[in-house]
Amino acid sequence: MNALSEQGCTACRKGAPPVSDEQIARYLDQLPDWQLIETDSVKRLQKVYKFKNFAQALQFTDKVGAAAEQEGHHPAILTEWGQVTVSWWTHAIGGLHENDFIMAAKTDELF
Repeated sequence: MNALSEQGCTACRKGAPPVSDEQIARYLDQLPDWQLIETDSVKRLQKVYKFKNFAQALQFTDKVGAAAEQEGHHPAILTEWGQVTVSWWTHAIGGLHENDFIMAAKTDELF
């Protein structure tokens, strides 16, 4: 179990400070295969999970969705045949918050 995944998400409101570049580097070290991407000038975490078929990919998508709903923090999820792409960022602040790294670790555990 990853130390990040043991943490719960805290409410993140508009104006909350995003994580620093130093924090991003430290957290990414704990999240194998997660990539830092930038889309529309917004930093995001992204990872592609591979599956044998669409049914397994869809089951994983459902698990991630249930965890996101429980935490009140929701990713972008692209479900395709044999893979699921999960992207985490905090919409309210237009970037990355500690919650995104926590949820990335929890997503890995669901896999």
